[in-house]
Amino acid sequence: RLDQPPTGLKPARFGDSSKLQIGDIVLAMGNPLGLTGSVTDGIVSAVGRAVTEPAGDGSPGATLPQAIQTSAAINPGNSGGALVDLSADVIGVPTLAAISPQTGGSAAPGIGFAIPSNVVTDIAGQLIANGGHVTNSRRAALGIGAVTVVDQNGHPAGVAVGSVVPGGPAAAAGIKPGDVITAVNNTPVQSSAELSEVLAGVNPGQAVPVTVVDPQGKTSSVTVTLGQ
Repeated sequence: RLDQPPTGLKPARFGDSSKLQIGDIVLAMGNPLGLTGSVTDGIVSAVGRAVTEPAGDGSPGATLPQAIQTSAAINPGNSGGALVDLSADVIGVPTLAAISPQTGGSAAPGIGFAIPSNVVTDIAGQLIANGGHVTNSRRAALGIGAVTVVDQNGHPAGVAVGSVVPGGPAAAAGIKPGDVITAVNNTPVQSSAELSEVLAGVNPGQAVPVTVVDPQGKTSSVTVTLGQ
């Protein structure tokens, strides 16, 4: 009961995720598959991953920048738990397990992802300070509705602009519905997932070149000042 909090509990302490190194031992704590208070262990396999979660089950999907990759087993129910180092500091929040097409869409063993603690404390701090609002997402936006287009062989070949946010970054640069984006910030993008990953690596307000093919097949480069 909220009016009778248990005694003897101490709040978790958040650590500095920027100090994580590959090979650090970590523990993932949560309720995987409804098994309350479960703990799994592993190492930090990588840092700074940009991971795309596909749309489904009413979710529009999302791209997580700067994610921590860990070999600690993460399953449904771990999300929102704690990724803890050996100093008992929370250095991440488990969020996503990699899905392997080779295993019929099931979770790939030993590949899970967590949001870094520094991102968590930044966003949570903004929510607390601003009455539940995030004032700086630190996430760049192009200002379009996009879908992957394929070539005659069925391979991803770019990102078709289905809609443009009026007054948004793409609109200001002259990008129109029907255009196909093939590169952003000099990085080729062949799918909407790749576009999301590129945008996860740049900053709001940054001016980046965008390669566009119009419906007549003409290729041009425009500079887009990214929004948030």
